Amino acid sequence: MDKYIYDESNGLWYELQGDYYIPCLTLPAEKGHKPIGLWGQRHKHYLQEHKRAVYTTLLTSRKLNCYLADIDEQATKMMFRLVEQMADKEGVTEQLKAESMILWIGRMNEIQARAREIVYSELIYN
Repeated sequence: MDKYIYDESNGLWYELQGDYYIPCLTLPAEKGHKPIGLWGQRHKHYLQEHKRAVYTTLLTSRKLNCYLADIDEQATKMMFRLVEQMADKEGVTEQLKAESMILWIGRMNEIQARAREIVYSELIYN
């Protein structure tokens, strides 16, 4: 028996798997493939684990990549905006950086951790 056969009536290739021929099906590639960053990957993992129906719908409609790239872009902008706003509000400035680098680093790390938690709760795990 041939490993692959072509059915002209439906235009599909079939692969021999054991005693049966299984159609060789693949999803077409998405248009406008955009890179997905860290935030998009985390949201994808969340969808796979907790929102399987949404994940499958986006995947089969070929909109998953665009959706994740959009989430990644929104999360990145939100993170930068939150860090900037929190740093201004708390007086973490370039002057503080020049005067006490260690204090500035500690406060910026705290601000970034809080901003990350907000991004997670608002966009990534929602």
